[in-house]
Amino acid sequence: MTTPAAQPPRDRALGRGISTLIPQAAPATPAEQAAAVLTAMQTVPVRVGVLQAAVVLLEERVRATGDEAERAAAATTVAMLRTAISRAG
Repeated sequence: MTTPAAQPPRDRALGRGISTLIPQAAPATPAEQAAAVLTAMQTVPVRVGVLQAAVVLLEERVRATGDEAERAAAATTVAMLRTAISRAG
């Protein structure tokens, strides 16, 4: 009966996440994350109803937030969504 040879010890841990393999920038705020996603998705087809729902939610966020950066990002996003809706219609 044969037994498998012992594996040599590894010099690094297995199962590291992608964030450890690829250097990451400092953590982004939710507004920065949303802006990055919108930039990446400018050419992705989306149903108009989804955009309209997003406008309603973001307009409420513009009114409710006390964070000026978040308010500006939400307002910019609303404007972008309205532009996309008008082009689709």
